[in-house]
Amino acid sequence: MSVKVGVIGVGYLGRHHARIYSGMGGVELVGIMDVSPEQAGEVAEKYGCAVYESIDGLIEDSDALSIVTPTPFHHEIAMKCLGSGKDILVEKPVTATIEEADELIGEAEKQGLILQVGHLERFNPAVTAAEGYIKEPVFFESERLSPFLERAAGVDVTLDLMIHDIDIILSLAGAPPGAVRAVGASVLSERIDVAKAWIDFENGVSALVTAGRLSHDKTRRLKIFQKDSYIILDYQNARIQRHYRTDSNKIGRDVITPANKEPLMEELRDFIRCVGARSKPIVSGIEAREALRVALKITEQLKRS
Repeated sequence: MSVKVGVIGVGYLGRHHARIYSGMGGVELVGIMDVSPEQAGEVAEKYGCAVYESIDGLIEDSDALSIVTPTPFHHEIAMKCLGSGKDILVEKPVTATIEEADELIGEAEKQGLILQVGHLERFNPAVTAAEGYIKEPVFFESERLSPFLERAAGVDVTLDLMIHDIDIILSLAGAPPGAVRAVGASVLSERIDVAKAWIDFENGVSALVTAGRLSHDKTRRLKIFQKDSYIILDYQNARIQRHYRTDSNKIGRDVITPANKEPLMEELRDFIRCVGARSKPIVSGIEAREALRVALKITEQLKRS
């Protein structure tokens, strides 16, 4: 029996949700909804599904839904879906505030529903491959740089880009985060366009996280330092470099290139698997709330300064 899925919001990312669901085994893309009828019509024609004029109608006809709208609308739409007994995948960041995130988590738990959040880098093949080499890290350093895009100008870079690396580092650090220090600036927009943050964890691990949208080229890199080795994880090229001390006390180097997989496809497959198995997602509302909490803490520090 196919899982009937709806997609709410088919802009830049939402149309890819529709594309993947439309070709996924065991899934029926029931329909889509968007504030732009022209955009919705184009996507529906391309992927062979219905266009809905009301959220209520799409929710009623779906078993599960992807919510791919701007963040300020996540809470209201997600609560409506959960209140109707539907499993949901909400794109990152989960909500605009911690209070909203807590409400979603509570409602999903009360109803026994799946609440997955779209932290895409968790499904990057380089991330999943690197996990086997990470043993008691002591320091992380991430760099995520992008060209300036008008579509992202309405959100701080901390919530647009940096939150990806915050989520990954939180999943690997082995302890809750403690003190946070940050510097940053608005350059091309009214929002924060470049930021650096230092995060200390309760077990002594530290992280230096950099994000910016002022670059000509994209950079997506995470370095993990630990006893006897360090790892460079290249998100963009899905490649890992491992530098390590050999038995002869020299520096060895490995390059690992895992099988190429589309992270969004793996993420949506995981969502459908969780819907069928009634199992906890890799990134549930709880993990997403923690990444949001750190990102908001950094943002608030920057705005105060």
